[in-house]
Amino acid sequence: MPSETEDNTTIRLPALPCLELRTHEKRGRGGTLVHISPVLLFDHSEYNAHGQYTKLDDYTYKWPGGFALALGLGSMFNHEPFGHENIGFMRDVERGVIRYTALRDIAADEELCICYGSHVWFEVETRNAEAEVEETETDLLACFDL
Repeated sequence: MPSETEDNTTIRLPALPCLELRTHEKRGRGGTLVHISPVLLFDHSEYNAHGQYTKLDDYTYKWPGGFALALGLGSMFNHEPFGHENIGFMRDVERGVIRYTALRDIAADEELCICYGSHVWFEVETRNAEAEVEETETDLLACFDL
């Protein structure tokens, strides 16, 4: 397996289920790195002529100069609305990869989801906020002997 070089032209892709935690010099310690997906790039003309008319359109990310298809697990994460996702992603344009990190602690059987943004092409399941609040209040009151 290749190791990172000093000029950062190669990235070691951790074998699943390996995870790593890194400290960024400006942002500090971030979430646990879950996956690094290499990308297949489409320039605007190729995407406009072909890509947007295929199923690949559902899996592409905006990228400088066109669009990118995330390979590996990057195309397998399902959607959760903003604020409910448990995985975040960052485009690493220089290296041609997308890095996925945990935004919070994730339970062993919990599905890994990213936010696709506000303009999705499918019906989003709505959450019942009132029921969630009522359930929380009920749980809280159960702690007291009334």
